[in-house]
Amino acid sequence: MTTKKFAEQVAIVTGAGQGIGYEIARQIALSGASVLINDINEDLAKKAATDIAAAGGICHPLAGDAADVDFIQQMVDAAVQHFGKLTIAVANAGITLFGDFLNYPAASLQSVMNLNLQGSFFLAQRTAQQIIKQKSGGRILFMSSVTGHQAHQDLAAYGMTKAALEMLAKSLVVELSPYQITVNTVAPGATLTERTLEDADYTATWSRITPMGRPATVQDVASAVLFLVSPEAGHITGQNLVVDGGWTAVSPSPY
Repeated sequence: MTTKKFAEQVAIVTGAGQGIGYEIARQIALSGASVLINDINEDLAKKAATDIAAAGGICHPLAGDAADVDFIQQMVDAAVQHFGKLTIAVANAGITLFGDFLNYPAASLQSVMNLNLQGSFFLAQRTAQQIIKQKSGGRILFMSSVTGHQAHQDLAAYGMTKAALEMLAKSLVVELSPYQITVNTVAPGATLTERTLEDADYTATWSRITPMGRPATVQDVASAVLFLVSPEAGHITGQNLVVDGGWTAVSPSPY
């Protein structure tokens, strides 16, 4: 029987139509939370919510751009409208746009900054405002990356945003601890998702260069996220948890 450690909790998970975000939403819903599932793709958001509900979870889909500040407020309002409150936010939505630094276009940089940073910043802000209003305490989690720790070819812009999210989490310790809101980050390494498996060599390449002998699964990453937003992690804040099978300890290039 699944432990309902998240009973009476309400969570927003962005970018939850598939991959890591979907698994986070699924695990937290099946552990008792009511979950607002966001994805920019409406079909994916609805399917994710339908599948999780069929497995016994309570959830509501809301499609939209997690970088848009007005839409972020809509997500917070919708969570409160449907479930009565908001206690957890997981800023999982992000975009990876590869490109050589010397020729990286301004439009690509703006897209990466808007979703990865602006979206995460304002989801945290609006969630914190709601939690403070409730006087309930809560959890905020940002999705970082090993590329925020180790240089990776053609990912200067992406890695910069992920390192920034880890600094944001530390900064918010000062701002939000008085309200019993923790803020942490999880930094996945190579992970098997619908997107990465489009590369036929992905599994073999990352199995070869990862000390644990395989890339992460979405379950590996989601389990780390669930710990940091759980009651057990109430005295952990401003921290980052790397889930990479040891890759950052040795950091061999996949190229």
